[in-house]
Amino acid sequence: MTNIGTEKAAEQPKDATHQVIAQHDALLSALPFSDTRDFEDAARGFLGTIENARINHPQGRTVWSLEPYGFLAAEQAPPTVNPSLWRQSRLNMHHGLFEVVPGVYQVRGLDIANMTLIEGDSGVIVVDTLTSIEGARAALDLYFRHRGLRPVAAVIFTHTHTDHWGGARGVLEEDALATDRVPIIAPNLFMEHAVSENIIAGPAMLRRAQYQFGPFLAKGPRGQVDCGLGKSMAAGSVALLRPTDLIMATGDTRVIDGVEFEFQMAPNSEAPAEMHFFIPRYKVLNLAENCTHNFHNLLPFRGADVRDALAWSKYLNEALSLWGGKAEAMCGQHHWPVWGRERIDSMIRQQRDLYKFAHDQTIRLMNHGLTATEIAETIKLPQGLEGAWHGRGYYGHIRHNVKAIYQKYLGWYDANPVNLDPLPPVESGKKYVEYMGGADAILARAKKDFDKAEFRFVAQALSHLVFAEPDHAAARALLADTLEQLGYAAESATWRNAYLFGAQELRQGMPKTPPRPPMPRETLAALRTSQLWDVLGIRLNGPKAEGKHIVLNWSFSDTGETFVLNLENSALTYTEGTQSEKADASFTLARATLDEVIAKLTSFPEAVAAGKIKLSGNALRLAELMALMDEFPRMFEIVEPKRAVVM
Repeated sequence: MTNIGTEKAAEQPKDATHQVIAQHDALLSALPFSDTRDFEDAARGFLGTIENARINHPQGRTVWSLEPYGFLAAEQAPPTVNPSLWRQSRLNMHHGLFEVVPGVYQVRGLDIANMTLIEGDSGVIVVDTLTSIEGARAALDLYFRHRGLRPVAAVIFTHTHTDHWGGARGVLEEDALATDRVPIIAPNLFMEHAVSENIIAGPAMLRRAQYQFGPFLAKGPRGQVDCGLGKSMAAGSVALLRPTDLIMATGDTRVIDGVEFEFQMAPNSEAPAEMHFFIPRYKVLNLAENCTHNFHNLLPFRGADVRDALAWSKYLNEALSLWGGKAEAMCGQHHWPVWGRERIDSMIRQQRDLYKFAHDQTIRLMNHGLTATEIAETIKLPQGLEGAWHGRGYYGHIRHNVKAIYQKYLGWYDANPVNLDPLPPVESGKKYVEYMGGADAILARAKKDFDKAEFRFVAQALSHLVFAEPDHAAARALLADTLEQLGYAAESATWRNAYLFGAQELRQGMPKTPPRPPMPRETLAALRTSQLWDVLGIRLNGPKAEGKHIVLNWSFSDTGETFVLNLENSALTYTEGTQSEKADASFTLARATLDEVIAKLTSFPEAVAAGKIKLSGNALRLAELMALMDEFPRMFEIVEPKRAVVM
């Protein structure tokens, strides 16, 4: 056996096999590559850009650039990239400021998402603020450069995902934040879901997102080319700002800087809190992320609540009822706009039917007794949807979306008792290797099946061997080669990224990354205090807390809130609006001081010494509680066994 540090385990990416190339050739014949309207639409209205879309952090590091994607200038796809995905990747290279209609503009290609800018009577309304503060500033400056300097009249968040609100601090000045003079408008329950999706499960999601978006893959024909919705996530500074105005119901309107907005609620569609809007002045429809130029995810690889395909379809149908035949342009918060009433309505209808078909046919087959994997093998899109470019699975995919629908209705368990309580990967891997006659026998069979392009089963078999013997270099190398071919064949960018990053980690190990930074103070300030306690609760190490009982009173002088924090039965709970007479310790402080401590701008003892925190009782009980908290790693193993023991 050879260890993973050997040359064999560190092999570089390979060429595509002749079987993968044959799949690509078949797809070239099956899809309407002669239809170039998307390329025309993606370039329409171009006003100007930043060279290579490069955006730098104030300290100099690059947080976004399309320069590494220069290889996409070639029109013909290389053998190592699915030609349909190559087409989408090239479309996502358009970047800069674009006019949708006079008065409505978009900055595209400076992030995975778009910033939409709507001119009012005296200012500009910013819709979605990209992922990073640096990117949002650059996008707004680009708009000012071509349209003139004007004040930001309002900010609108269409939904709860980070790439649509993370840069808000970059478009709002300090005085606007301090005085709330610029409204921040979002759908109802925005904060609840923004926190649960991005903070509560954030550490695990961020690691899994590396497989979804491929940020550690080299950019190139054998590496990361796109993520379907756009290139990738920006690497800049992120801060969450609390909305000041919530849209509560379909039919709600707002007049912002003289411009009327008509809103439609779309909860539990692409995001748990999401909304659409129509602007009568400009005859522009914005369906947020629910009608983009791909089949979207019903369950992203990073993890999330399963999205409701049936509700999604109904919202698109409702949008047609509300605004069908009225909109002359439709722009979303990813990809490029569509113009013309007939084309807009046709796209919405097809997208509506795409989600309805996926939902209904999954349930039909489910009710015939098919499991999720069997449904994925069986279901085929109808011809009218299969040939629509905007229905292709670049981000989501019919083969994993149907599994999400199955999970939403029936959960993870397929009702076969064999799958009720299986052994975990390491233990089952060892037994599979034993049953299959040992590592050498598995490798011999796997090599033959690899040559026959039976990559899916080869990956399954070799994964058992890697989990049983994680340092077996030949097993790791062949599994990496297998995942790589699956990646080359994939039309979905997220599938490609997952396969190729899995291959890279098998060859090179996990990337070396800096420690996780503290949560930004702005984000902390946006959270309710109860949400902070929820975040603290998920860090409590239950086994370490066994048998401990700690009660702490908290009183916040600036917000008037009071809480009792209670550790008991290895669970951290809290009660709001009261204080305990039996508390071990009591603390009085400003909520802003707590934010500073969590953001590591100061320490608890320093704040006490400075008079910012008043305490009574045994303050060491707080230190005892905090000693029970886990620090979550930035990285953990995925394609091989966990090296560290987690209790």
